[in-house]
Amino acid sequence: MATSNKAAHGAHAPDTASGATVHDVARVAGVSAMTVSRVINGRASVSAATRDKVEAAIASLRYQPNLAARAARTGTLRIGLLYSNPSAAFLSEFLVGAMDQCRQGGGQLLLERCGDLASQRAGIDCLVAAGVDGILVPPPLCDSPEVLAQLNTMGIPAIAVATARPSPGVSAVRIDDYEGALAMTRHLLALGHRDIGFIEGDPAHTPALLRRQAFEDAMREAGLQVAPHRVAQGYFTYRSGLDAARRLLAQQPYPSAIFASNDDMAAATLAVAHGMGLQVPLELSVCGFDDTPVATTVWPELTTIHQPIADMARAAVSLVIDAIRQRRAGETAPATHRLMEFTLMARASSGPVTRGQTRRV
Repeated sequence: MATSNKAAHGAHAPDTASGATVHDVARVAGVSAMTVSRVINGRASVSAATRDKVEAAIASLRYQPNLAARAARTGTLRIGLLYSNPSAAFLSEFLVGAMDQCRQGGGQLLLERCGDLASQRAGIDCLVAAGVDGILVPPPLCDSPEVLAQLNTMGIPAIAVATARPSPGVSAVRIDDYEGALAMTRHLLALGHRDIGFIEGDPAHTPALLRRQAFEDAMREAGLQVAPHRVAQGYFTYRSGLDAARRLLAQQPYPSAIFASNDDMAAATLAVAHGMGLQVPLELSVCGFDDTPVATTVWPELTTIHQPIADMARAAVSLVIDAIRQRRAGETAPATHRLMEFTLMARASSGPVTRGQTRRV
């Protein structure tokens, strides 16, 4: 795996000696950012006159990394990974799959971390300057219209990973988040739980919205209403899970089960329950989503929905490599949406409602 120096040090300024970006080159040359990208990557679909204008702009702006990357290119495919996911467990699983598939497919993985919109644009510029041929976009950036639009404008093949509502024009790899959350809620209902709390994820991420919708639909299907105070806002981070779990468990009575929208927040719920002296699952059942490594390192092990993150990363790398090779051959690469299977993993953190819990509900 390779990273740019900026990715390794967490900076986000343009990776050039002069501070110029691809957009600056495009402005000076009077062409689109996509055309600049094509010149950088040595594609043949640019006229000699246009190529000369772009190269003159690059030289005048001293945009050296682009020239170096273009000169240093080999037959190896360079694949960028633009990430800002707050879950280290998700990123770890994703990297395992992506690096493995890159090795098998003759690719080199370059990472760039970003945060706000400005750093997202700078991150893309850095990856393009490093000569990437395509970019993987895991959550939550997979749901960013700005990121996807910028990549489309620059003519860079992009694969959105784990978006719940993929764009028709962008290739994507995902699971059915709605059906996964529906299955988990039905699992708790089958154990006899009727008073279930829910910790939702970042509302800017489409899976969070579908997971909450599925939870509420399953409860209605069972003839139950979800009280507003039984839903707590989280943001897919452990810290937000602590705050949300404290709000739910401070209620009297507290719910007999809590379904958290990811494993980090479910693990945080376990920590709060342990701190209160509650026995899991005897006094409280806890469930998560994703089946990241944390699910089997906490005690008791988490009941969760297994999202095959490493396999999804492998599929995303395969898709981007196919798209790159098609473009190099002058062919149009159509958007492909790949749906992966999920699995409900029933473990020790969930159990049937006890008699005492039934009296509380």
